[in-house]
Amino acid sequence: MSKEKYASEKDLNKDQTKAEEKKSDTKANTTDKSKKPETSKKLETELAELKEEQKELEDKYLRSQAEMQNMQNRYNNERAQLIKYESQSLAKDILPAMDNLERALETKVDDEASRQLKKGVQMTLDALVKAMKDHGISEIDAEKAQFDPNLHQAVQTVAAESDGQKDHVVQVLQKGYLYKDRTLRPAMVVVAQ
Repeated sequence: MSKEKYASEKDLNKDQTKAEEKKSDTKANTTDKSKKPETSKKLETELAELKEEQKELEDKYLRSQAEMQNMQNRYNNERAQLIKYESQSLAKDILPAMDNLERALETKVDDEASRQLKKGVQMTLDALVKAMKDHGISEIDAEKAQFDPNLHQAVQTVAAESDGQKDHVVQVLQKGYLYKDRTLRPAMVVVAQ
């Protein structure tokens, strides 16, 4: 075989190989083109699913943020209430002592020593009342007031002498007290019916 013949056969083989490659490329392109709409639809549905999932996650995130904010607000409100009413239990414990001092002042005294003792009891009671007022504790004015179940505790009823006296307090048996805007202890009263 001559060199020329060998070279031309080689060129012919190359041309055939190139032609076969073109055919396979054309087939691949045809196959790719037919696969392209399927792949595109698949990607679009995946994208839609991912967008929906992203919306759900964003919604969950926003809800959890709102819940955390609500919890923080509740905590702050409860803390403010605790601070505002921190001495309520102490005041409740002091009220019986004040009642006893008031009862001691109601006794009649005859001699000078008893008067001096009564004066000391009065000074002690006055100091307690002032301290209570300074801390927001005030007496409920119940005498002849309209009966209010939030402020008064009716322990007895009596017949009303007039229509204007109905549902009004006739007698206070035990003083009631308010602590800021709360009823610390309702007044024990007799109500006209």
